[in-house]
Amino acid sequence: MHEILTARVIATHGRHLVLADASGRELAARPFGRDLTVVCGDEVQYRIDAHHDEAHVLAVGPRHATLWRTNIRGGAEPVAANLTRLLVVLAPLPVPDLFVVDRYLAAATSVDLPATVVLNKADLDIPRQLHEQLDAYVAAQYGRVLCSADSGAGIDDLAALLPAGARACLVGQSGVGKSSLVKCLLPTAAVGIGALVREEEGRHTTTAARLFPLPTGAGLIDSPGVRDFAPALAALDERTLGFPEVARLAGACRFADCRHMREPDCAVRAAVDGGSLAPRRYESYRRLRRLREDLEPRRRGRH
Repeated sequence: MHEILTARVIATHGRHLVLADASGRELAARPFGRDLTVVCGDEVQYRIDAHHDEAHVLAVGPRHATLWRTNIRGGAEPVAANLTRLLVVLAPLPVPDLFVVDRYLAAATSVDLPATVVLNKADLDIPRQLHEQLDAYVAAQYGRVLCSADSGAGIDDLAALLPAGARACLVGQSGVGKSSLVKCLLPTAAVGIGALVREEEGRHTTTAARLFPLPTGAGLIDSPGVRDFAPALAALDERTLGFPEVARLAGACRFADCRHMREPDCAVRAAVDGGSLAPRRYESYRRLRRLREDLEPRRRGRH
């Protein structure tokens, strides 16, 4: 009988994994079975397959504060597990897709995961409209950090969010400088995932997620850049879809099941008309509502 051991998943690249055991030793691994989904931050049970010189992950431990996304079938897929904070990174360039930012924030809110909006490349010219959108996130009671991986400005503010025991995940569009921020916080980090993770189907290591231990005792996951993102539908509150502003206003709507779209006496739409709720944030809510309705039949069809 092979001994069953425990470890933390510190890198994922397709079905190739890297584990770190209690001593810090790193092991190449694969999930044992096609139905087992493993993500960065998971605690897993594994055994050594000496014949193939790798570890086989047999089971995933209980997850908490997990970032979930929706797949094309409307089902939920984990992105990173056992988090204490989500860091949603954007920059003046590439032009930010704030609807993607909103959806990451909604995903975090849906699992009570604190989230902070991080504007990297803050030494570049920041359009007035972007400043206004950042103010809207503060009004929604999300944290905000302005920093620059190039100049080092604001990096101390980012580091202050990562005390001992914290585990945060950097997410956002490609090109916003997530890996550069890792290098600022951990200058000795090799931001690739190294030889333990093998190339698969011609893909590059930039598609990998990696958990880095910081000197503070925190952990920081650098995740692949995205073009789009949708939070897991089943995790979203039916009335608010993870928008804190909507949650604060929904109790004043005429109908308890108000969707905040076209219903009469809707406090959310009244706040938009009155200027106390940012119109773009409301439009983002509307888009996510329509996406949820479009994908719901696919999700139900899977059951």
